[in-house]
Amino acid sequence: MMEVILACIGAAVILCLLISAWDCNRFITVEYEIESDKVRKPCKFVLLSDLHNKSYGKDHERLIKEIDSISPDAVLVAGDMLTAAKGHAYEKALSLMRQLSTRYKIYYGMGNHEHRMQMYPEYYEGAYDDFVAKLTGMGIEPLINENTYLPEYNVAVCGSQIDKCYFKKFQKYPMDESYLPKLLGEPKEDACQILIAHTPQYFEEYTVWGADVVVSGHVHGGIMKLPVLGGVLSPNMTLFPKYDGGKFMRGKSTMILSRGLGTHTIPVRVFNPGELVVITLMPKHSHK
Repeated sequence: MMEVILACIGAAVILCLLISAWDCNRFITVEYEIESDKVRKPCKFVLLSDLHNKSYGKDHERLIKEIDSISPDAVLVAGDMLTAAKGHAYEKALSLMRQLSTRYKIYYGMGNHEHRMQMYPEYYEGAYDDFVAKLTGMGIEPLINENTYLPEYNVAVCGSQIDKCYFKKFQKYPMDESYLPKLLGEPKEDACQILIAHTPQYFEEYTVWGADVVVSGHVHGGIMKLPVLGGVLSPNMTLFPKYDGGKFMRGKSTMILSRGLGTHTIPVRVFNPGELVVITLMPKHSHK
């Protein structure tokens, strides 16, 4: 009996490894539509998150081909396009941004990996400044606790970069209600306010701040996705996280959480392929 059990366990492990090898090297396109009475005209965004220096095909050819077929009005980046590591290993992230910047307007929000490089410049040998300088040279101005307005659509886009304490493992560090207003200023209430917020863990706090739409990443879909239970493990080492991927609602606010495009540290994705996310904002018409 024990031999049978061990054989079954071994077969399950091998199957998971094969699925992971498959899921780590493919992505799917998922689409969401959000209606808002603040939106002036339809606006289509592609959301990229957690690339972690991965490339789908030579020089991102598979990913760029899919984005071009979607033909978005703009690209939202929810952070961690690179992995914080010594050696300036971020050329793949820059290559994707460089190619997309010639086609689309890009609104780049920082993740915890970009922020980590900023906090420890000596350890990362100035990689953050170099990365941001190259983005700026492409015409991409990262939104670091800044808000920008798109008058054609009556949409505002704010990129948040919260303190590292909010990425602690094993617990959700409490966020005071005054923190986001002090960090970000006030939302643009008469416009559809998008907040690029890398971690979804503080969705409730983002809605209190005034975000109509939140776009996030960070969780990588929970590494493995199980039926009913969803994602298994979050980056802060929480089992079966409340937010693993998909669309979430709270009051009048909507969060779109990408399962990301790459991996790091734990290079595993099981039943959890990478995601290219499409978000279309639509004017909400009253029904009489």
